[in-house]
Amino acid sequence: MDWERIVQELSFKTSSKIVLLVLDGLGGLPVQGKTELEAAQTPNLDRLAAKSACGLTDPVFMGITPGSGPAHLALFGYDPTKYILGRGILEALGSGVEVGKNDLVARGNFATLKDGLIIDRRAGRIPTSENKKLCQRLNNSLKSIEGTKIALFPGKEHRFVAKFTGEGLSEALSDADPQKENNPRVPVRALSQDASKTALIVNRFLDEVTDLLKSTPKTNTVLLRGFSHYPSLSTLRELYKLKPAAIANYPMYKGLAKLVGMEILETGENLSAIFETAEKYYKDYDFFYVHVKKTDSAGEDGDFEAKKDAIEEADSYIPRLVALQPDVLVVSSDHSTPSLLKTHSWHPNPFLLYSKTSFPDNVTRFSEKECCFGYLGRFQAMHAMPLMLAHAGKLKKFGA
Repeated sequence: MDWERIVQELSFKTSSKIVLLVLDGLGGLPVQGKTELEAAQTPNLDRLAAKSACGLTDPVFMGITPGSGPAHLALFGYDPTKYILGRGILEALGSGVEVGKNDLVARGNFATLKDGLIIDRRAGRIPTSENKKLCQRLNNSLKSIEGTKIALFPGKEHRFVAKFTGEGLSEALSDADPQKENNPRVPVRALSQDASKTALIVNRFLDEVTDLLKSTPKTNTVLLRGFSHYPSLSTLRELYKLKPAAIANYPMYKGLAKLVGMEILETGENLSAIFETAEKYYKDYDFFYVHVKKTDSAGEDGDFEAKKDAIEEADSYIPRLVALQPDVLVVSSDHSTPSLLKTHSWHPNPFLLYSKTSFPDNVTRFSEKECCFGYLGRFQAMHAMPLMLAHAGKLKKFGA
């Protein structure tokens, strides 16, 4: 079904407002009998769930573990199997990096290499200030490779953007990232015949950077993934007649929001600032994407207690969103990040939708187990957007 064509015909502009709160990596797996969400004290989410229609979402399909890009695209109503976005372009746009037609970008991590093995893919989450110094040092030392210019742009903590500028660069490259600790460095591989030269350039860059960083034991190599050019896709304004805004403080999520046509509202680092920004600009937009990262970071670190605490902190701000009285309020996640696994997983995400037209079910606890008994059942995340639009009164009848 061509959902994009149908929704363009059915959607229309109204004054109703939608708030989508994404608690990144929310879903978990039981540790001593409970997930992080089940172990957390979440009175506000529980009260909201009792008045909402609940369910579980699969970002792509059952059993498929998604990256953050496709998982968020699905929540915004795009088919994640149709639009394959590299992590690099999302990180680049979110960091304010200009990307031209001859540019290839990748998301990078500073990492720790010891005895031939990557022992920390995030270099201990170094301070952003140290990241900036490292990028400046490398930019001062790096030379063009095969006529391709290379520049690094610092992000938060260990993250950066690598931009390669030259003719004929291909994005058909595998990731230069072992994905797990205690594995050796991996070079990029050309995934098509015309990507061979690009693979050579990137691998020479990786070797040169590792040599330049050998005197800094904690940050002595880099990993790259998500090689990408600037893609083309319809915006939320074009598809849904929305005036959308994003409130996020990590570059990747801001980049994704910018790519689908959201206005990025600058905000502070903590949760209080995020919700203050929503309150400040609430009258100016009709769709708000509000992103909370700490739940995912704690899951990736394998820190059950920190993830539980992050959930409880987010719960304390739910009354502020409710007080705005949006016509539709959705709380869910892009993907699950169980601290037990220390990575994204294929497990479904708890989902609640509150509006005057939602169908309250018997769910009284916002958790993975409870939501599986909800009215909405288990569904693909890309159906969340038509549900939000319908409950906000923004879709016309289909057919005669």
